Amino acid sequence: MQELTHYIGGAHVKGTSGRFADVYNPATGEVQAKVPLANADEMAQAVDIAAKAQPAWAATNPQRRARVMMKFVDLLNRDMDKLAEALSREHGKTLPDAAGDVQRGLEVAEYCIGAPEMLKGDFTDGAGPGIDMYSMKQALGVTAGITPFNFPAMIPMWMFAPAIVCGNAFILKPSERDPSVPLMLAELMEEAGLPKGILQVVNGDKEAVDAILDHDVIQSIGFVGSTPIAEYIYGRGCSNGKRVQCFGGAKNHMIIMPDADMDKAADALIGAGYGAAGERCMAISVAVPVGDETADRLIEKLVPRIEKLKVGPYTGGNDVDYGPVITAAAKANILSLIESGVTQGADLVVDGRDFNLQGYEDGYFVGPHLFDNVTKEMDIYKKEIFGPVLSCVRAQSYEEAIGLAMDHEYGNGTAIFTRDGDAARDFASRINIGMVGINVPIPVPLAYHTFGGWKKSVFGDLNQHGPDAFKFYTRTKTVTSRWPSGIKEGGEFNFKPME
Repeated sequence: MQELTHYIGGAHVKGTSGRFADVYNPATGEVQAKVPLANADEMAQAVDIAAKAQPAWAATNPQRRARVMMKFVDLLNRDMDKLAEALSREHGKTLPDAAGDVQRGLEVAEYCIGAPEMLKGDFTDGAGPGIDMYSMKQALGVTAGITPFNFPAMIPMWMFAPAIVCGNAFILKPSERDPSVPLMLAELMEEAGLPKGILQVVNGDKEAVDAILDHDVIQSIGFVGSTPIAEYIYGRGCSNGKRVQCFGGAKNHMIIMPDADMDKAADALIGAGYGAAGERCMAISVAVPVGDETADRLIEKLVPRIEKLKVGPYTGGNDVDYGPVITAAAKANILSLIESGVTQGADLVVDGRDFNLQGYEDGYFVGPHLFDNVTKEMDIYKKEIFGPVLSCVRAQSYEEAIGLAMDHEYGNGTAIFTRDGDAARDFASRINIGMVGINVPIPVPLAYHTFGGWKKSVFGDLNQHGPDAFKFYTRTKTVTSRWPSGIKEGGEFNFKPME
């Protein structure tokens, strides 16, 4: 049995709390490793190391910090297959999906290579008689991130890459369900030239989370996960005087207008609804066709596509569409919500409840499901299922369709499929949701824009990556200066390279 570690002070460190969590292979249900769960003392040790290492790193000029990111990107490309395989083994994603997880984190690291430009301050010459004013963007100090199981490479990089390139130290508390890739990323950052102690990985559960929330040296916290936990972390972190950004649950609607290309809409729903077994905060879980005729045509297109989906382990070949969900508890919760949909009167058009994969009977596989005639009073509509379940809610008009998305408590992502530019423009303008797709089912912004939802999908006022990340991980200091006038003598004649 493999025993995983923390990564503290530039070394793999065994846990000392005596507590461990099992790391499963979701395809077989077997325990493949144990991960230590840190206590407050172990977290305090990491914070102390980070606090000692951070000032020298912050004093390193932004161009040199950016060079570490350049090298890190090279190393990610070098080890892409290795990282994807480790990710798939613990999460269950297909290998192409796992590589995409790494790639979307890599792209944020690429954006962070532009730190010298992003960290420039403002300057006013002659603000008053002999007075100049300028601003500086300075690092916060020790920062921390608490990341989820569903993107064990991408979301940690979304947090630690901008935090570190801004001059901060970063402590990562990844999900205890798939912790290996975060440990590998810390190793790669140091191979890229990052000083020891600037990026540390401390595994744990609520005890480690609370230690982060209550430690007075930690200046900021990022979190991605469920809305109830996001609310808890945001409230406790802010009350302790920290800068906090928390991203919670989602229930993403895709509106299909009567003029939409139905084949493209159906293909989009298959990928967005069932990819990664639905374990994405940007997954489309609600299809909203406008008009019964549109709904009938959509269902007709969806059913054969869903029935052809290949579910299997990541070792099953490149034609596997999606793998298992993360745990037995997750599978049980998904199946319970499916049963509630049947009980509450939705039509289960594609029934995957009896799905069974030969040779993997103990794995956490869930067959694909499609509900029709779902109403907004049903649990399968109100709750985030986080599984391979697509619900069709029929709307009789565009206004009713857009109202469904606008009235839902979550506001992470949404999409509309249409050929009508006026409808698309109106939708993008009016919708009260943070990320909008027009004929794009999963509108995750690229690294140079920002990622973030609205309503109960987010707590905090700055988004992830893009320009907002450089605002979140720095403080602005404004300096007003006046110098006595006089004649200066002497000079330097040698051109000195930047140190």
